[in-house]
Amino acid sequence: MKKVVFVVSGGELGDPAFFREKAAKTAPAAVICADGGARHMLVTGMVPTLIVGDMDSLDQISQDRYESMGARIIRHPREKNETDTELALREAFAMTPSEVWIWGALGHRIDHILANISLLVQGNREGIDVRLIDMWCEVFLVTRRTVLDGEVGQTVSLLPFGGEVSGITLTGFEYPLTKAIMGVGSPYGISSRLTEPQGIIEVDAGYLLVVRYFRPGVFPGGSGY
Repeated sequence: MKKVVFVVSGGELGDPAFFREKAAKTAPAAVICADGGARHMLVTGMVPTLIVGDMDSLDQISQDRYESMGARIIRHPREKNETDTELALREAFAMTPSEVWIWGALGHRIDHILANISLLVQGNREGIDVRLIDMWCEVFLVTRRTVLDGEVGQTVSLLPFGGEVSGITLTGFEYPLTKAIMGVGSPYGISSRLTEPQGIIEVDAGYLLVVRYFRPGVFPGGSGY
């Protein structure tokens, strides 16, 4: 079984039942909260393994309560270069997992969303599969070959991240590609769909950002644009 660590950031968690379901199926080796992300644990009924950050979003009463329940807290100064989520991700890497799932990393603040997406590159450098996940979708990077176990009709969008991506080959998709190139500013990889229970994504060079929606035809806000 893969060793998975959950990181919980301070953005929207969504339906706590979905989080509990995934935790029950995955049995994460640890749940690391980035500062205010610890507040989400109240509705999930879970106790974080570790809380990391400058504690500007988690009051002292909550900190004391979690510590009394066995959670460990690593406090950082407020003046720092790293986001709390990045600090939590570093702690996750130290546990040598095969995968890290970052929850609460999506939501309304586009600057935080972009910062969290950029953290996916650190996972690639560490050789660890890092994903942003919520009740709607998952977001991850592909740099070589990935087999996507899914459901026919699921929407999968692909975008170049940080520069041109070459040698893109898609198998099992509504719009297959063979050795294609995607450049920044031409988002033609939006809204493809799985036509098979498995989709294969292959890349020769570059970072390919993948967004996979879990429920076919269902999107946040009820709109598929």
